[in-house]
Amino acid sequence: MSESNPEQINYRRAQFLTSAPTLTECPEDSGAEVAFAGRSNAGKSSAINALTNNGKLARTSKTPGRTQLINFFSLGEYQRLVDLPGYGYAKVTRTMKDEWQRHLAFYLEQRRCLKGLVLLMDIRQPLKEFDLQMLNWAVTSGLPAHILLTKADKLKNGPANNARFAVEKELKALNLFTNVTVQTFSAPKRQGLEKLEQRLNQWLALPAAGGESDESGADKESE
Repeated sequence: MSESNPEQINYRRAQFLTSAPTLTECPEDSGAEVAFAGRSNAGKSSAINALTNNGKLARTSKTPGRTQLINFFSLGEYQRLVDLPGYGYAKVTRTMKDEWQRHLAFYLEQRRCLKGLVLLMDIRQPLKEFDLQMLNWAVTSGLPAHILLTKADKLKNGPANNARFAVEKELKALNLFTNVTVQTFSAPKRQGLEKLEQRLNQWLALPAAGGESDESGADKESE
């Protein structure tokens, strides 16, 4: 596959595929998928809905942390978007949160068809403890990550860009900038959608011969 000329994917064709309470109930580990993760108030569902131009695809809730399932959306026979459970805000027991973290770590580290992680953070409150933990998992696994600094419409262009620069600087200082990219994003204003699509197109590109690929694991090790 070529990153300079990736397949142009129609994200408007996304359809709900299934919900999985555990990794053992996820779809077959084949093809290519990209996972979306973030704190429950980071605007994850809104970003997915803006990307797919479907306001009802990923459920938005007035109660952050309500979604506790791994939700899969099909873009075709071999390509998927994955909505991971929101973290860090849900009113659940510590035991349940630890169980979620265990499942998330295993998913990020072991899911061979996973090509990239989109990590969403409120631009006004980036790089919280669990954001850094997610990035650690991704970097350790050799999984590329793309940070969406959401709700950028809440700031003027200057402060928004300064926030992005500050995030990049901190990630470099923490040695977490390997294979990580950062952009500003606003779902209501549809700002940053084209850049997000370009990143997803690169990750979800399939070999010419079909959906099965042995390079999913190799990608994680080499990138």
